[in-house]
Amino acid sequence: MDNDAIEEMFQALGSVSIRRMFGGKGIYHQGIIFALDLFDEIMLKGDGETAPLLEAAGARRWSYAGKTGKPVAMPYWTVPEEAYDDPDEMAKWARLAFEAAVRAEAKK
Repeated sequence: MDNDAIEEMFQALGSVSIRRMFGGKGIYHQGIIFALDLFDEIMLKGDGETAPLLEAAGARRWSYAGKTGKPVAMPYWTVPEEAYDDPDEMAKWARLAFEAAVRAEAKK
């Protein structure tokens, strides 16, 4: 996805910055990464609080095959489909992803 489209998608949060990383893009708000553009999909940060909500909305968790072949689950989820057609829904998920990212930063 091009940067202008990403910025428009997350405009409800305010200003976002986009940085290239490992074959994709990291999407930041207030200096905190809260989403990725990876494998032609936008993925939102999730945590113990938001993951059940994302799963219930039909989002898929990003995982990859680790060195031993076992799946490694990452803390990022696809955007629920209905959010792509509804700016209010996208704003809700963007805020939840940013809140999850802030909680993760606080734990560091």
